[in-house]
Amino acid sequence: MNVVQNIENFKPRNKSVLTIGTFDGVHIGHQKIIRSLVELAHQQKYESSILTFFPHPRMVLQQESNIKLIDTLEEKKRELERLGVDNLIIHPFTKSFSRLSALEFSRDILADQLQVSSLLIGYDHRFGRNREATAEDLVNLGKTYGFNVHIIPAQDIDSITVSSTKIRTAIDEGNFDLVHDFLGRPFELSGTVIRGQGLGRTIDFPTANILIKEDYKLVPPRGVYLVAIEYGDIPFFGMMNIGVRPTLNGDHETLEVHLFNCDENLYDQNLKIKFLDKIRDEEKFQSFDHLKIQLKKDKEICKRTLIKKGFH
Repeated sequence: MNVVQNIENFKPRNKSVLTIGTFDGVHIGHQKIIRSLVELAHQQKYESSILTFFPHPRMVLQQESNIKLIDTLEEKKRELERLGVDNLIIHPFTKSFSRLSALEFSRDILADQLQVSSLLIGYDHRFGRNREATAEDLVNLGKTYGFNVHIIPAQDIDSITVSSTKIRTAIDEGNFDLVHDFLGRPFELSGTVIRGQGLGRTIDFPTANILIKEDYKLVPPRGVYLVAIEYGDIPFFGMMNIGVRPTLNGDHETLEVHLFNCDENLYDQNLKIKFLDKIRDEEKFQSFDHLKIQLKKDKEICKRTLIKKGFH
């Protein structure tokens, strides 16, 4: 997949079929649209292209918004490539860009810069300054500037009862089976292993402290989770704690993962962590010994849950 930063850097090799959106999570609703895009491009013998934006428009237009994204850019790229997209154009979303009129966007961006042959959009798509134009307006602009507009009908979109907001809610509630259904894959995060205090090793529960560099990435609420971990090509299972470690009088949030059956030195390694289930909320225990007892219970629950979910 050809990845281009900024519309101005896109040099079309051929006419393309394009769709536009933030596609946060690349969930099963998004996947249906993208498969239609790729199929339409193949039929027309053109390339399939996606125009997306970073930062997320809400981060720019709603300064009070503290929205966190389901996918990092790298995770989004990987999913779009898996779906067979030829070109991914990531354009910086700014206030000035948001003020482009529908006519300017259609003429200057879609027709002149991107050389779009066909545009695939949902029936409820709105675009241009203040979201002034509808899908029907875009059809008329396409006739003027030489591209076709294919509108995905309401019944096709509304039949998939999923949205990025629903996924965030399911993550917040710890319902990772539902998250998997919505995404078509587990929710995941990736990070680098950094040095912690090493207290886990003193109670036979060594943990890898994870640093996530993308501050916009959604992290599940504080608690203990059953996770699958990819380290290189080697899969492991483990349990992850997200929280401030109140029993130890912690003062900042940490992400720590204990890998089952792994004694390797993981410092500076990158781990991909997939969430399978929530075990419990974060708790403050009476003592370090009480915490140790609970961690053993958590590990047993994790192992029973793995069996229940069909992992061996």
